Amino acid sequence: MAGLFSPGLFAGKVALVTGGGTGIGRAIAGQLVELGAAVTVAARRPEPLRQTAAELTAAGPGRCHHLQADIRREQDVLRMVETVLERDGALHLLVNNGGGQFVSPAADISRNGWRAVIETNLTGTFTVCQTAHRLHMRQHGGAVVNIIADMFRGFPLMAHTGASRAAVENLTRTLAVEWAHDGVRVNAVAPGVIYSASAAANYADGLLEQCAGELPARRCGTTHEVAAAVCFLLSPGASYVSGATLRVDGAASLYARQLHRVPAHDRLPPYRGRAGPTGRAEPAAGSGRSRDREW
Repeated sequence: MAGLFSPGLFAGKVALVTGGGTGIGRAIAGQLVELGAAVTVAARRPEPLRQTAAELTAAGPGRCHHLQADIRREQDVLRMVETVLERDGALHLLVNNGGGQFVSPAADISRNGWRAVIETNLTGTFTVCQTAHRLHMRQHGGAVVNIIADMFRGFPLMAHTGASRAAVENLTRTLAVEWAHDGVRVNAVAPGVIYSASAAANYADGLLEQCAGELPARRCGTTHEVAAAVCFLLSPGASYVSGATLRVDGAASLYARQLHRVPAHDRLPPYRGRAGPTGRAEPAAGSGRSRDREW
């Protein structure tokens, strides 16, 4: 981050980063602390939070506190925001990075699994935004960044997170309009395939490396590259940017290849219209045979 942003850019600012103990969240919190902010990292698991807060405070020049909270629980969210306001007196910057998902074909996702992802990624993000706005930002303004995902061409094997992240992008646009008169800017960052130790631990061995070979950049992104984008959107340099989604994916969302491969099949026959003069339907292009369309 040295030289990218002015030292002390966020001095005197108070920030809250959900999902801030590991991976992308930790990198965002670290860059905010490096730029002078007083940061609170929050997540469900207390162990990485304590370590992250201690290490970031030691590095300075800002400081970092930690707070255990489950954003699916409304009372946890209320306590989290109230604690930040009571301790630091304000909440200028909010980063909604809390979320979760697991790999599964859509047909195999249980109702409980679906509900857990939606309640975390979508409902949790909304609850944090709404609470921060109601308790502070409505009166004092602020900047919000919601972390979503590269779900712009669908999200095979992660239908639950694709649906929830797409909804958060729409929520971002909606809040940007509704809260503009309160002086609140709301944007989103959509990371592509980002390498971190915590991400690597969550997926099969070698999956991220396999992904890298399928990307236009021929590498995974870094958590620091995502954090830099977030810091820009939180900064005064983005004062006329609201309702936007910044893709940090090395052009992957524009690239046709996906890790999910559709097997060879003939289950989607063409519609051929009315039969020709012979009364026989024309064969499907490239198939060498005809197949009636079933409706």
